Amino acid sequence: MRKTVDILGIPVDAITMKEAVDRVGAFVSKGGAHAIYTPNAEIMMAAQRDPELNEILKNADMLVADGAGVVLASKLLGRPVPEKVSGIDLVREIFKTYASTGLSCYLLGAKPGVAQEAADRIKAKYPGLVIAGVRDGYFTEQEEAEIINDIGRSSPDLLLVALGAPKQEKWIYKLLGRLNAKVCIGVGGTFDILSGRMRLCPDFFRRNGLEWLYRLCKEPRRARRMLDLPRFILRVLYARVTGR
Repeated sequence: MRKTVDILGIPVDAITMKEAVDRVGAFVSKGGAHAIYTPNAEIMMAAQRDPELNEILKNADMLVADGAGVVLASKLLGRPVPEKVSGIDLVREIFKTYASTGLSCYLLGAKPGVAQEAADRIKAKYPGLVIAGVRDGYFTEQEEAEIINDIGRSSPDLLLVALGAPKQEKWIYKLLGRLNAKVCIGVGGTFDILSGRMRLCPDFFRRNGLEWLYRLCKEPRRARRMLDLPRFILRVLYARVTGR
């Protein structure tokens, strides 16, 4: 039975990394179409302002806590999730666990060239994994129709969508029934890391819940967006006090 934690009205799965990976395997075996999202504090706050995104997250087949802010929120509410399950770590664990089974994966998103570089590195590191297709995230409406058809023809077990939030979540939600992919995951900047173009946040920052500080130092332009983290925690504290 699915166990979730209600954080500001959004059901985040109380799940470990291993359980999340196992559930992906179950989704693939079961067939059908399943949507997985990996919200951090910014996305959770965006969902408070955007009813469409809020509804999308509520209807996910799995929603994992990507970020120290979401983990902290669950603790403040007295219903802690077991651990953080970040998008990049989830994707890597899926590859590691299921590559030997011939899992097929389609990569969609990021800047031109990035997804292909990521695919090349994935094939080198996980030789049993099948790359069903690759497409960057810059496309017209006409090209989108071609992409949908291409994904449909390839029928991947796993579709990774890296269009940035909330665009990727809305894209998956809108097209889930037409994509012919068993599992669709919104993965944000994962291709930048898998391609080697961007360095993963160092372990010290990740272990201590300071990813936000590392990103802020590397990308000062994110400062305004980073304000959503304290806003999110304050909103959670308010919900804890008032029960709303």
